[in-house]
Amino acid sequence: MTATTNPAEDWAAHRGIPLMRTLATALTVLDAATGPDAFTLPYPPEVQRALDRIALACLERGVEPPTCLPDLLFWCRERPVADWPVDLPSEAAGPDDLLLDPESSRPTELCYEWAEQFSDSALLLYDREIIRAALRLCREYGEEDAYTEFRRLLVTRPVLTSAEEWLVSVDHVLDPVKELLNRIYRPVPDSYLREDHHYAVCGRCLTLLTPLHDGGWWCERDRCRRQGRPPVGRRILKEEAGELLQLARPLRQFVTGPGRAEVELEARLTALGLRVRMWPAYDAYDVHVTFPDGWVWAVDVKDWAHPAFLGRAARPVPQEPPYDEAFWVVPQDRVDDRPSYITTYERNRPAAARHVPLLTDNGLITRAMNRLSRHANGTPEKENPVA
Repeated sequence: MTATTNPAEDWAAHRGIPLMRTLATALTVLDAATGPDAFTLPYPPEVQRALDRIALACLERGVEPPTCLPDLLFWCRERPVADWPVDLPSEAAGPDDLLLDPESSRPTELCYEWAEQFSDSALLLYDREIIRAALRLCREYGEEDAYTEFRRLLVTRPVLTSAEEWLVSVDHVLDPVKELLNRIYRPVPDSYLREDHHYAVCGRCLTLLTPLHDGGWWCERDRCRRQGRPPVGRRILKEEAGELLQLARPLRQFVTGPGRAEVELEARLTALGLRVRMWPAYDAYDVHVTFPDGWVWAVDVKDWAHPAFLGRAARPVPQEPPYDEAFWVVPQDRVDDRPSYITTYERNRPAAARHVPLLTDNGLITRAMNRLSRHANGTPEKENPVA
């Protein structure tokens, strides 16, 4: 990998950036494909394009290229991105980052972030389009509560049995987005079904688990897998599920996954006695926190695997609803995984976002506890609002 002297340099100068973007998009296309056709010639256009461009990059550097799709997928499972013979900035990947999970051969969160950051693929913009549509519909109805409940449903109920889907369909709070719900919950393929005819839901992230040949289960969330084997939450018998439904993968990846960190933070702040609103003013930001003395925090929670991508996406927190301080927050385990996470974020954020501090969720809770303690002791505040 080519070293860089300026971490904030324009990544567009590196030829490996569009190449890795093309590859990541191809892998997500393969993951979304059903049936054997995606893995037989002719390959889908995105896949053939990725194979051709990787081969060219290797030949330019005198490296033996992957000669077929199985070879390329082997590289993606076994070869860290940092070791690929492509021109990438120094912070584009960590030493152990892979594009495919070695156990399941499915795209890692890093792969989805590569594709999401740089692609105009309709598949990868799907989650944004759905959220924009929900916002538009709820605004037209003048129902902010409908949007809040829609977001909470996507975070807390990514899997629905037929009976649960019926209960959702008669919830009148969700009336403005009923048409969307019919589109984004899709039938679950048999690949999630164990031989004894039951499905399993992850006890940590609430998504469906994939059965493994050794009798174990695989969770699609990188964050969950880092904590060890996924705990099985509820088991759903096929005969009792009716038509089991789950959210489309882009929504599970970019709404359900990060949303788990949001609602966990909500619970922790509420337990401190603080007043918390989720996704206020039609999702202006994630968490609106009010202290007993009226001081307000605005918090955006970001559960991203790659700190450089997060830094490049940084932007000021919207000014409405009003607040006194604003923060971006990342789960503590992201920083535990990459001790340089926050400094990498800070090096890569644009000048317009230089006043957007990044804290861990644990750091934010400690800060909230200290503020409550100072208030209880009558200590004068010496805080400067963050714009």
